[in-house]
Amino acid sequence: MHEVLVTAGIVVLTAGAVTGAAAIITGWILPGPGRAKVLRPKVWGYGTLIGQVGFGTFLFLGPLRGPDIRNAPFALTGMAVAFLGLYVQRQATKPATKTSS
Repeated sequence: MHEVLVTAGIVVLTAGAVTGAAAIITGWILPGPGRAKVLRPKVWGYGTLIGQVGFGTFLFLGPLRGPDIRNAPFALTGMAVAFLGLYVQRQATKPATKTSS
């Protein structure tokens, strides 16, 4: 069962990374109800990649690693990075601000 969960985790993280890279390179975002809210697709893509790194770190150093408490700080740091990615994605729904020079 562990191999199935690891495989599923890799597939989901890879799909997220491909989606984030597509948003950065081409500005394309998956269709759906939230697509209209994203005003800056490249920022959304960067947030997606940051989130995937965080979720991957959490997943593979936390739940899928086993009951090893020594990895807990790294797993929780991964979760904090994932939340940072969500914050960056949220910023992509707000219009860009111009700075006066």
